[in-house]
Amino acid sequence: MEPVGDRELQAKLYLEKHRIMELLSQLTSYLLFARPKKPREFLISLLERLRVAKITHVAFPYFMDRSNIVSMFEMMDTAGRGCITFVQYKEALKNLGLCNADEVLNDDGHVITLDKFRDEVNNRMEKMWSMF
Repeated sequence: MEPVGDRELQAKLYLEKHRIMELLSQLTSYLLFARPKKPREFLISLLERLRVAKITHVAFPYFMDRSNIVSMFEMMDTAGRGCITFVQYKEALKNLGLCNADEVLNDDGHVITLDKFRDEVNNRMEKMWSMF
């Protein structure tokens, strides 16, 4: 019989290899964002759309459209200046599940405009879903 430590290590390596924890985190984020009346059906549909996108090599489904990104940006830009700070930007990416806490982002000293924020969210979403 295998020692418990070996089984735990094998399980951990398996989850890391297949990026299961990241996938579950993203699915949970979208579930909480959408708050559908039928969460199981929503998740099944979401996974099916991801499967089809991967097979057909079409763009992965985006669950946050332009209006959602603009709304999030406007919530952070309470003064209506058209820009947010780097700290707000990084926190938004973490809240969307597009940046983990220990990821190093380079602050170039420039403010983050809506266009830059939208582009970064879209690029990170595309990159993230392509890994699954």
